[in-house]
Amino acid sequence: MAERPTLPTGSPMERLLALMAILRSDQGCPWDRAQTLDSLKPFLLEEAYEVIDAIDSGDRALLEEELGDLLLQVVFQAQLCAEEGSFAFDDVAEHIYTKLVRRHPHVFGDAEAKDPAAVLKTWESVKKREKGEDTRRSAVEGIPRQMPALSRAQQVQHKAARVGFDWDSIDPVFAKIDEELRELHEAIAKKSQEAMQDELGDLLFAVVNASRFLGIQAEAALDGTIRKFVRRFQAIEDAVHAQGRHLEDCSLEELDGIWNQVKAAEPAHAAPGMDSEPRKT
Repeated sequence: MAERPTLPTGSPMERLLALMAILRSDQGCPWDRAQTLDSLKPFLLEEAYEVIDAIDSGDRALLEEELGDLLLQVVFQAQLCAEEGSFAFDDVAEHIYTKLVRRHPHVFGDAEAKDPAAVLKTWESVKKREKGEDTRRSAVEGIPRQMPALSRAQQVQHKAARVGFDWDSIDPVFAKIDEELRELHEAIAKKSQEAMQDELGDLLFAVVNASRFLGIQAEAALDGTIRKFVRRFQAIEDAVHAQGRHLEDCSLEELDGIWNQVKAAEPAHAAPGMDSEPRKT
């Protein structure tokens, strides 16, 4: 049997980095050695979503665990890049450290920022100086393509609004929703799949704009509705199964009646996803 590697010592971060290097070594794990930056992408997304779930659960022990899993993905990818000679974890940490200092002149310099809106303005100003005025040709660039579509739409609208491309009130937004709904009906009448997809996209984009005006995260609002639907549907299943029946044996009217009973029995809940001010990126 080959000699086993010795467990690393030092601070928790030092031990984690050394452990990752061991796992990637010839003495390490075949699965870890087989991974690439591309193969790790799904795990990075999954762990980020699990952190959000842990936050929503209010379980701090679970959040601690999930943040560790997310940190592992950063450490893993930094190790891969260190092996190819691109950069190491220390370079990642140093980069974000210096960026945070540089983009907080109201904390570490002479600038003033009395509220979050002023902070964002300062952040964007410093960011432009860092990258050069002509680095980005468009105010709506720089949003990750892999971001969920609702979140991406809201970020695009925020960026457009920052340079003045926005309505003064929510009334025109509702008018736009009505307009897009009419156009969707017209596309349906024409039986054009391409036109229906295009108009449905326009309608969703307009609805996201309404959520932005209302200070609600569209992604969180839809997620809340999905969870609510699942909860109510499972209650219908439980009620039907308690009668010794299957859903397939019930009429739509029966199921809808149970749905209304479940809905009426639920307490009112505060809407999730308030405060849609964009983050510093």
